[in-house]
Amino acid sequence: MDLSLLRTFLAVYRAGSLTRAAGQLKISQPTVTAQIRTMENQLGQQLFQRLARGVAPTSVADELAAGVAVHLDALEAISERALPTPDLLAKPLHLGGPAELTSVRVLPALAGLVNRGLKLRITHGLADDLLAGLAAARFDVVISTVRPRGRGLAAVPLADEEFVLVCAPSWADRIDRAALTRDPIRTLRGVPLIAYATELPLIRRYWRAVFGIPASGSPAVIVPSLWGVLAAATAGIGITVLPRYLCGRELADGSLVALLSPAVPPVNTLYFAARIGTDNLPLISAVRTRLLDDAPNW
Repeated sequence: MDLSLLRTFLAVYRAGSLTRAAGQLKISQPTVTAQIRTMENQLGQQLFQRLARGVAPTSVADELAAGVAVHLDALEAISERALPTPDLLAKPLHLGGPAELTSVRVLPALAGLVNRGLKLRITHGLADDLLAGLAAARFDVVISTVRPRGRGLAAVPLADEEFVLVCAPSWADRIDRAALTRDPIRTLRGVPLIAYATELPLIRRYWRAVFGIPASGSPAVIVPSLWGVLAAATAGIGITVLPRYLCGRELADGSLVALLSPAVPPVNTLYFAARIGTDNLPLISAVRTRLLDDAPNW
């Protein structure tokens, strides 16, 4: 199959739009449409479903993108390195990551590159979904809260996020912190729990690491947003576990209190992930370097 057709296909796949892909490739939208139609005729299968706005890939497109993206990106890397003055920052970079982390840490770290011309396209989601999208070439880079293990993915540790058991001062005054590590179940009986999900993901990790017991009980509030969890805790609803980067300001101004300061606090490693073959592209390398430089401050 003609490489130019595959290049057009991958641009449409990543952009989710014939029009946006045409702009990136600097060709007309009818030409993009014709090339995709040619590919579908050659394959005998539909690659995209036309939507009111943009297109959605079929499972055939997902499989094709996963198979060709690494090779096309590697060829593009070779051609880009041959250019004497490539305008690398002009190409949009598609980045996936947790909503709170990308907003609070990643975007500020990349502000300098954006000011120099970097175009970012951010998608929020859960780690497994984002890594699957990275493998299928939906994203160029993923900031992952779990270690990527898929074949074809390269990952670099960025930083450790520390988890903190927090509550508003009104609850902190009522909790016997000396008794908390000895008998957390009895000490926290009757204290409302605020959770991110029914499975108590952050709370479960903290309970196991600090108390040595599984977390249990039915939360008073479940809100699928760490910002929502933060707001509920600050409002005095109850206790919860949050990453320190997200609640650092509230801990500093006293609107939240850290109930414990364990000698070895629970942490989770954050990873910068890209597909093998694209991880050393100049654009992705520049973003990785900037994040690695900033990550020690997270």
